[in-house]
Amino acid sequence: MEAGAIAAIAAELDAAEREARLIAPVAARYAGFDLDAAYRAAARVHALRVARGRRAVGRKIGFTNRSIWPLYGVDGPMWAYVYADTVTEAREGRARVALAGLVQPRIEPEICLRIRGPVPATPDPAQVLAACDAYCHAIEIVHCHFEGWRFALADAAVDSALHGRLVVGAWREIDPARLDHLAATLHDAEVSLARDGTTVERGRGANALGHPASALGYLAEVLARRPDAPPLAAGEIVSTGTLTDAHPVAAGETWSTRWDTGALDGLTVEFT
Repeated sequence: MEAGAIAAIAAELDAAEREARLIAPVAARYAGFDLDAAYRAAARVHALRVARGRRAVGRKIGFTNRSIWPLYGVDGPMWAYVYADTVTEAREGRARVALAGLVQPRIEPEICLRIRGPVPATPDPAQVLAACDAYCHAIEIVHCHFEGWRFALADAAVDSALHGRLVVGAWREIDPARLDHLAATLHDAEVSLARDGTTVERGRGANALGHPASALGYLAEVLARRPDAPPLAAGEIVSTGTLTDAHPVAAGETWSTRWDTGALDGLTVEFT
């Protein structure tokens, strides 16, 4: 796509986020708007945010859960930046999140990794975990500027990979001597997601492209092919994708997660 169209799309998505309003799907209006064009436009959106003083602290990977692809009409993952002003650190496993400014918000339980050094572009979990220094449970609040959550994959990618907020739980250091054990634990870990005390869905670590660390390896491979995206750097946090479907949330609700293993801590989020 021509640079002028990319700039216009970026300006429209940037305005939609700032004004918390719906827009028509981009792919339905621009011929040739594919995932590559979406990432080019997303890079411009990111530049606009940085120019206004926002600071990226990591990335998020979306649609790593293959089981939900048919529900949204997509056929692969995508990624976007996470910013300092969209991340909340849970205190003693609890957080309060305001939904103001979010459009059609939904909740996703995830596993988050923190980067220690260069991430190899490999699906091998142990090799990827060796490039990380910590992991934690996180809850992402995704939102969507396309009515009814109807879009093409390129639309979702340019819409910040649907990122809204990220609640980060307690970090646990990764022991380099026990990478294989941790890889097995994160693969098999099962989480339950509940609204106001009633379980809504269950998921497991393997739902994120086979393993949360494999999802991170996928991201490293994608970034290596894109001149408009820097590689992952030490200290960045990466949310590796939802382990369940994304469920609608509303102010006044309290959502919680519980894990079947002590290797991950559950979270409780109150929405206002």
